[in-house]
Amino acid sequence: MNNKYVERVLDNLKNQYPNETEYLQSVQAWLEMIEPAVDDPRYEKMDLLTRMVEPERMFSFLVPWVDDNGVAHTNHGYRVQFNSAIGPYKGGLRFHPTVNASVVKFLGFEQTYKNALTGLPIGGAGGGADFDPRGKSDREIMRFCQSFMNSMYRYIGADTDVPAGDIGVSSREIGYLYGAYKKLTGRAESSALTGKGLTYGGSKIRQEAAGFGAVYFLNRMLEHQGESMQGKRIAVSGFGNMSWGVCRKVAELGGKVVTLSGPDGYIYDPDGITTQEKFDFMVEMRQGGADKVQPYAEKFGVEFHPGKKPWEVAADVVMPCATQNEIDVEDAVCIIANGAGYYVEAANMPATAEALKLLRMSPKILTAGAKAAGSGGVVVSALEMAQNSIRYSWTRKEVDQRLQAIMSSIYDASAAAAEQYGLGYDLIAGNDIASFKRIAQAMMAQGL
Repeated sequence: MNNKYVERVLDNLKNQYPNETEYLQSVQAWLEMIEPAVDDPRYEKMDLLTRMVEPERMFSFLVPWVDDNGVAHTNHGYRVQFNSAIGPYKGGLRFHPTVNASVVKFLGFEQTYKNALTGLPIGGAGGGADFDPRGKSDREIMRFCQSFMNSMYRYIGADTDVPAGDIGVSSREIGYLYGAYKKLTGRAESSALTGKGLTYGGSKIRQEAAGFGAVYFLNRMLEHQGESMQGKRIAVSGFGNMSWGVCRKVAELGGKVVTLSGPDGYIYDPDGITTQEKFDFMVEMRQGGADKVQPYAEKFGVEFHPGKKPWEVAADVVMPCATQNEIDVEDAVCIIANGAGYYVEAANMPATAEALKLLRMSPKILTAGAKAAGSGGVVVSALEMAQNSIRYSWTRKEVDQRLQAIMSSIYDASAAAAEQYGLGYDLIAGNDIASFKRIAQAMMAQGL
């Protein structure tokens, strides 16, 4: 880093949070990207960057609950309210054994700058618990969600902080959380959470939105190169909502996703995940709770590669859709060697810093980061809030059109920012700079 102020902010953060790996990795990568835009002496005078890389507030709490056998358990819950400069805090809840303070801060940080790109008036937040919904009964999950909300309800609301779903938090969990919120507050405040069911304030295409948005962003990249989705082979990781949405929209636009993955390995389907039967089976696998992708191979008679990642498959486009740090240096080398032309992040920070650097340095691969390409979910969450406020539900087509238009504007903002700062077609740096400038402007206008 050449900017002494940027360097000092990062050093101070490392000294303060030396063991929070995910959070520090995310902040460092962001600071490196925005450094060309930190050219205003007022930023240092107002110590703007310190206030942008640390959360405005954060709290943790115990979540006691009782299983179906009457045995008590205690988990740990978190909520980080990262930045509210452009609107109320907004971000997902993740229920997974790996959730800790560092993961939640990383999620809140990434969400802040992802949300800013949408152009909508929403800030950034993150949260969750080290609870694993897999293998739990509906009643156990309901009791956990009720206990979780009992600790969190005082700090959220439509104009304060609006949680949504993430890994381990589907419309089922959101339903239980929203039901508990209504009982605790006595208010049918439909915009207090998003990702709700369609019968009580949810938005159409909410479950598919993240995947649809990532594909719309990829489509703009293809158009920029004079190409189309027709005939493209896409390598995807995961098999959750993000992957499901990607598979559906890619098929609609004429391409085909040929891989899915889980903790047990990956499947290779040369015919592509392009039929309604296959889409429906992805939903069945997710709802089954086993977190394995092998059943897909058994159902459709395709290859299953246990304990391996899908990046060894040659494809035109690579779209990681699972979780953070799923692509390491060895994977990046494999992706480059296989001749992929596009690398588009749908999951939050799916590549390690070293792996992403390799991919960005490759002259043969065009890259896009999750803050831009992965914004579809939060776009439709915000559209859900808008529908709740006017007490009107847009049609599926109307929501999809709005999503496509906003994803196009995100692409345009990213490309324009990269060009403005002499970075060529670096969409990852461009989306970081575009979101930084929007939040910085709001924070400077509002003072300390």
